[in-house]
Amino acid sequence: MPSIPSAPVLLGNEPGSFPHSVLAERHPAIVRQVREAFPYGPEQHRALDALLDSCTKGVIEELPADAHDRDRWQAWGLGRYAGRSWFDVPWLWSESYFYRRLLEAVGYFAPGPWQGIDPFRPFKLAELDSPETDEELAALDALESEPPERRATALLHGSLWGNRADLGFRLSAAGAQAERAAGPVPGLVADDSETLWSLLPPSPADGTLCLVADNAGRELVPDLLLVAHLLAHGHVQRAVLHVKPYPYYVSDATTADVVDAVHRLTAAPGAAAGYGRRLWSAMTDGRLTVRAHPFSCSPLPYAAVSGDLREEFAAATLTVFKGDLNYRRLVGDQLWPPTTPFADVTDHFPGPVAALRTLKSDVITGLDASTEAALDAAEDGRWRIGGTHALIQVRI
Repeated sequence: MPSIPSAPVLLGNEPGSFPHSVLAERHPAIVRQVREAFPYGPEQHRALDALLDSCTKGVIEELPADAHDRDRWQAWGLGRYAGRSWFDVPWLWSESYFYRRLLEAVGYFAPGPWQGIDPFRPFKLAELDSPETDEELAALDALESEPPERRATALLHGSLWGNRADLGFRLSAAGAQAERAAGPVPGLVADDSETLWSLLPPSPADGTLCLVADNAGRELVPDLLLVAHLLAHGHVQRAVLHVKPYPYYVSDATTADVVDAVHRLTAAPGAAAGYGRRLWSAMTDGRLTVRAHPFSCSPLPYAAVSGDLREEFAAATLTVFKGDLNYRRLVGDQLWPPTTPFADVTDHFPGPVAALRTLKSDVITGLDASTEAALDAAEDGRWRIGGTHALIQVRI
């Protein structure tokens, strides 16, 4: 890591802050929603009630002695944080451990009828099967007449924005240009897309893209559309889609969610079905593989990645991190000055890296001073968390 000023690690112990609202309000709401989404029995209800009480008024507790990943969580800091308030440890760690305890409460890991049942699946499927998804997939038909380069740009912006706004608008050259230049406070606050495309030229002799996915449902679909295009037009010969090994952060994508999304595409009319068939073929012949590494659900930043996963990222032509959580883990979940260079805080990463992210938390780097000033003047601090702005950042 280059010599850059230190920045405070985000905690959840400041009332009124965004991290505090997640721990104090969002997590209890998630517990209640999961409790109502399935006909869990008395054992699961008791465990969920205990988690609700713990995460609002109690302290972090150890995993059961027979938990399959107890040693892993000990290495990730559980021994250091057990017995402390959820609000007084690093926010990234606290959030991650909440989801691990939620899965414990519903019996996801234990032998029994609820083993392996994703507690967030009803929410994911409802979004994937929504009329809005139909409308977004229908927008692909008009895109087919565009030249491959313009199609690639549109698909990149579709992946960037996910379901934050009308994907039919994003999937057009006009929509992409509008996001670049929307007045004094643009939707796209940093744009290294030219550098990204320089790393993924058409028809390379060889090349592997690693895409670290974020959310399932309507946000995973445009990620898959972009991957299908890059493979079909020779930007890369192989793609590796990194997903979570178990349900995480409500909507984060797992292997099952990838399969659901590909099925959704293949069953759709028009151009969407063609994308689905190409993705299916790429998965069966090995050009597209799905990876679910345990580190993907760790409470640690990617500066701590090691071993086989680090070697894989080092060998990739480009690794793309999608979404807000992955951005926090990539640059460090710290309150950096927004003008801190993206290249400096990603110097730890072993290969070329890009971030595609809509802004949904306080962490931000790589802005120029004029953009930061314009955002603060127009929106105070709300621009950091509202999802109304986005960035494309690349470090070679």
